[in-house]
Amino acid sequence: MSSVSWHPPSTAASAKVAAALFSASFGGDPTGVWSAPGRVNLIGEHVDYAGGVCLPYALPHRTWAAVRPRSDGLLRLVSGQLDEPWTGPVAEVRPGHPTGWAAYLAGTVWALVDEGVLAPSSSGVDVAVHSDVPVGAGLSSSAALECSLGVALLDLYGGGAGLAGSVTRSRLVRAGVRAENEIALASTGGMDQVAAVHSRAGHCLRLDCASFETRQLPLALAARQLAVLVINTNAPHRLVDSQYQDRRAAVDRAAALLRVAALGQVESVEVARAGLAAVGADDPVLLRRVRHVITETARASAAAELLEAGRVAELGPLLDASHASLRDDYALSCPELESAVDGARAAGALGARLVGGGFGGSAIALVPAASVDAVVAEVRATAARRGLTEPSFLLAEPSEAAGRG
Repeated sequence: MSSVSWHPPSTAASAKVAAALFSASFGGDPTGVWSAPGRVNLIGEHVDYAGGVCLPYALPHRTWAAVRPRSDGLLRLVSGQLDEPWTGPVAEVRPGHPTGWAAYLAGTVWALVDEGVLAPSSSGVDVAVHSDVPVGAGLSSSAALECSLGVALLDLYGGGAGLAGSVTRSRLVRAGVRAENEIALASTGGMDQVAAVHSRAGHCLRLDCASFETRQLPLALAARQLAVLVINTNAPHRLVDSQYQDRRAAVDRAAALLRVAALGQVESVEVARAGLAAVGADDPVLLRRVRHVITETARASAAAELLEAGRVAELGPLLDASHASLRDDYALSCPELESAVDGARAAGALGARLVGGGFGGSAIALVPAASVDAVVAEVRATAARRGLTEPSFLLAEPSEAAGRG
């Protein structure tokens, strides 16, 4: 078997790579280099758009944006990972245009202009990005794109305030969400952007997605000789976009039938089932989707209490229950994700579950630090026995939010 493939965390060298790409692409030096992290969600999956509770945190893997402002309203975007440069006026950014990775950057500029944060006359920018966040792994590479450029624009055009205030942070979150929803046409919630701009090293966030209130929770993994291992299955996403839309539509329909602002605020599955039965909505698939949202929010709330009490090692059963719910009630798993979870548990993981959109992407495992190598070996062996793609790995140590440098 080949050697283990690890996704290394970012270092200051990545900022130099972004700056060098900028100079090669546009000439001269960038005004500065900013970065934003990818994120992992410890628990609370597929509840952000349902007003539930989740526990995301920033990864040590970041996207770097070397940026220089322009005075002509033109965007010029290049990526070190994709040979798909894009150039166009901010004034021509609209739903579905541009497409691909550029939509997230152009959409962020568009949203900040539309929100009145940036003046149209001072919204042009040259951007070169370099990313250490694995693309397609369910670790929010898109929000890292948005927030790396967003914080740069706030520094450049916001009087140097950057992310100093909670109001400014909230506006950056909103700009990133609008970029995804209205320009990239991805119907996502705001968890990823919140994690990118509010995270703190050594902590995860308790995010109430109904109010968007956050609370920092200690996540001292190393001190308790634990690690969160991310297993990137390297499996292509299967119908993720349409499946995601289906799940969100079911959640929105259930909330409308129950006459609540957000499904995650319903107090119990029994209350939801009775309410749906009262209006003749006894579709078993809809009931399963509802059950996941309500029980996952409860699991995330319970996990938050454990973290506040310093009982990180007791999260395992909640992670396992989350995976079962995502697999059975939300129907998001696939052979690669099942293999990753099975292999991790067989080698001694305290708990494991799929993360992100599902149908590919990544799983996480809470692992005793001394057992990381054994878990990695078994996950690889399980994938090989089942004839699946070789997975890759990263260690998810809670890290800092978006900022300069």
